[in-house]
Amino acid sequence: MEKLLLGAVLTVSTFAAAQAQTVVFGAGYADYSEDTSEDQGLISLEYQHSPFHQAARFSAGWGAALSVDERGNTHVGAGLVGLYSLNERWFVEGSVMPGYYHASDDKNDLGGDFQIRSLLGLGYSLNNGNRMSVAITHKSNASTNDENPGVNAILLRYHLGF
Repeated sequence: MEKLLLGAVLTVSTFAAAQAQTVVFGAGYADYSEDTSEDQGLISLEYQHSPFHQAARFSAGWGAALSVDERGNTHVGAGLVGLYSLNERWFVEGSVMPGYYHASDDKNDLGGDFQIRSLLGLGYSLNNGNRMSVAITHKSNASTNDENPGVNAILLRYHLGF
């Protein structure tokens, strides 16, 4: 029985280490820049496709993300995702995802529907091949509209590879 269990653990860990695609679950807090805005809790869901470029420490691929805060302000975007390995366990992640933003009320209006989400995070690879990270994000319309208040967030993220 022990040999069967050990074999199953080795098989699963080998599969997890060879993961190519990732779903990332995040939870955190959004800090809106406008004084009249309401800061609030935030959840996110992100899909990262298999990298189209891989080097010794760096990989790049495409991804898509959805974030929703407590009041229903929503952003959905797609773009470039990068990962840089610092060593066997630690990594830096980054992404840029232009997309659509829906303000559920006027208090958290970011100046327009087009918003770009940028992300920078620091993470750690777990023994099972999945990862955890802490990331900061910024959403802004890059001054493509007259108003550009922006919103920053901090997220705790769990990366589930498959």
